[in-house]
Amino acid sequence: MERFGSINGMTTEKLAISIPAEVLARARRSAKREHATSLSAYISAALEQKSTLDDLARLLDEMLAQSGGPLTAKERRAADRVLLRSTPRRRRA
Repeated sequence: MERFGSINGMTTEKLAISIPAEVLARARRSAKREHATSLSAYISAALEQKSTLDDLARLLDEMLAQSGGPLTAKERRAADRVLLRSTPRRRRA
C-alpha cells in the first residue's frame, strides 16, 4: 500500500482491491444517491461500519462466554414475553 493523503485529518493509503462487478455497481449507485463525497469515502464508511460490527460481535462472544453461553430456546421465549409486554403497542385507527 502506498501513502496517499488524508481525509478528515486521517492519514489514508491507496489500495488496489478486486470487487465483483455487480457489488461495485451497487456501491457506485448508492454513493451517488447518498451524496457521498466520493466512492472512496463511501467504501471507507462501509468498512468502518463493518469493523465496528465485527468488534461488537467479538465483545458479545466474550460476554456470552463469561455468562454461560447464549440463551436457550426457553430463555429466549421468556425474554421475548417480558420484552413484548414492556413494548408500547400502537392503537389501530
